[in-house]
Amino acid sequence: MSASKLQESGEVRIAHTLHTKEDEFVFERRKTVFQSLQELKIYCSEDAVPNIALLGSGGGQRAMVGLLGSLVQLDKAGLLDCILYLSGVSGSTWCMASLYQEPDWSTKLETVKDQIIRRISGPRVSWEDALAKLKKYYYEKDHFSLTDVWAVMVVTEYVKEIDEGKLSDQWDQHNKDPFPIYTVIDKQCKQCKDEEGTEDPWFEISPHEAGYSLTGAFVETSSFGSQFVNGSKKKPQDEMDMLYLQALCGSVLADGDKNKEFLWQKIKDFFKDLYPKWLRMSEEMREEPKDPSAEKGYQVLMDLVDMNLAVLNGKDPSDLDQSIRNTLNELSGGKSQLIFPIEKLNLKDKEAAVRYMNEHTEDVCKNLSHRFSSWPFDVLESIQECMVQWIWGRKYDFLQNMNDEALPSTLLESEMRDYEDAGLLLNSPYFPVLRKERNTDLIISLDFSEGDPFMTVREAAEMCKKRKIPFPEVNIPSEDVKKPKDFYVFKGTNTPTVIHIPLFNVVNCGDIETLRNKYRTLQVPYSAEMITDLMEVAGKNISNNREKLLEQIGAAVRQKGHN
Repeated sequence: MSASKLQESGEVRIAHTLHTKEDEFVFERRKTVFQSLQELKIYCSEDAVPNIALLGSGGGQRAMVGLLGSLVQLDKAGLLDCILYLSGVSGSTWCMASLYQEPDWSTKLETVKDQIIRRISGPRVSWEDALAKLKKYYYEKDHFSLTDVWAVMVVTEYVKEIDEGKLSDQWDQHNKDPFPIYTVIDKQCKQCKDEEGTEDPWFEISPHEAGYSLTGAFVETSSFGSQFVNGSKKKPQDEMDMLYLQALCGSVLADGDKNKEFLWQKIKDFFKDLYPKWLRMSEEMREEPKDPSAEKGYQVLMDLVDMNLAVLNGKDPSDLDQSIRNTLNELSGGKSQLIFPIEKLNLKDKEAAVRYMNEHTEDVCKNLSHRFSSWPFDVLESIQECMVQWIWGRKYDFLQNMNDEALPSTLLESEMRDYEDAGLLLNSPYFPVLRKERNTDLIISLDFSEGDPFMTVREAAEMCKKRKIPFPEVNIPSEDVKKPKDFYVFKGTNTPTVIHIPLFNVVNCGDIETLRNKYRTLQVPYSAEMITDLMEVAGKNISNNREKLLEQIGAAVRQKGHN
């Protein structure tokens, strides 16, 4: 069965080939690239047109703004139409999502850029709209997770909108733009310690299909999240919207316990706002009369959040625990029975204390759900349960129970998979564009990372070596680590050429550390002035290196012509 027929029938596609529609797009896009090369006085046959991929690393709003500034300058330099693929991780996908809202955005980038800057430097999403979106996420799908919470509580603070568009609906409006690839990772695959390095955590999402880049297992994007058994769709779920996709790609906190305090505090702030506003909204809509016990249930949930925060900070939560037990006892008429006594909490053993709180939190939520099981208590209880289980990006495993020897057994045995920010493994989307069938000749890596500006390209080289994927050797002069330049080229035999461009460098900014501290990954949204300044810094990396970029594109043409 052909790829397109497989997709139309809602079945899983197992193949190391491109989706038929991507193949068709590449054929047409290469004509655009050919024309662009002619205008740049780089002459070649159509067969010698190189496949060029532009990569945007993670880095939160810094990456979002940095990628936008870089694209604007690529457009001004006449190089944007040379790009076949545009792929992003984490914050770079926020920029991509904003761009692809606009049909054929690359033909009017100056206008689109102004619209984006106006929005992200403007007012935040209203509290009422955010709450309505959270309610929709909770009730309209089988798997609710912290990614839904992250989308509503955090991502909207930076992108300043709730984008309910669907990726699969966009594509017929983007005939003149690069092909977009959003990148996440499979958490279980990342955790799998495969000594041979054959695990495939790399998961790509394009307008046509979503799946494992190296394994070659895909499902149509509109069906990603639906339940499949043995390759056939059994239980449809709505396609994720673009806000959720941005949260999935940008779930930078999804890895490790060190981030729990930050998110508990966000949840506390949200809970604190929610109840009084929900009461007011209910009264205005003349819904059912106020339940006097509801305030007590709400107080239990607030105390439980505070108790988790106290334990994470090594503080004695006995008063909070007693308040929870007294209130539950009062609500149940003396019948409340919590399983875990406070005496079992040992604050001197932090891991044991966290385990206790996880079990205690689930116990309290279960107890409370017997009395309060409707909105908004159901979602507040679910958020706390997701916190203690640390569930992010949960979806049905579309490869469940498939019988295919080409697939790793770990992908066939689970009912669900969890997906998270690819930057937690590698902060740049190399692996989707390194698929053999994409025939990438030149990679332009824009690195917006907060730390070591060479970590991603070095780690990509190491990972490729382990997996026997062609990639050039990466050698960085030791003196450049703290004082990076603005343009590096890595070449190899029978490998793509990799151009690596660190955001902050000795060429485009005087004091690198000052700018790094000014533009942190997790901080309040940038002001309009900060956005404009950062776009200028990122843009200089392109405008200052236009001739070098042309030189490497020309070299890729000559190399392809000789093969």
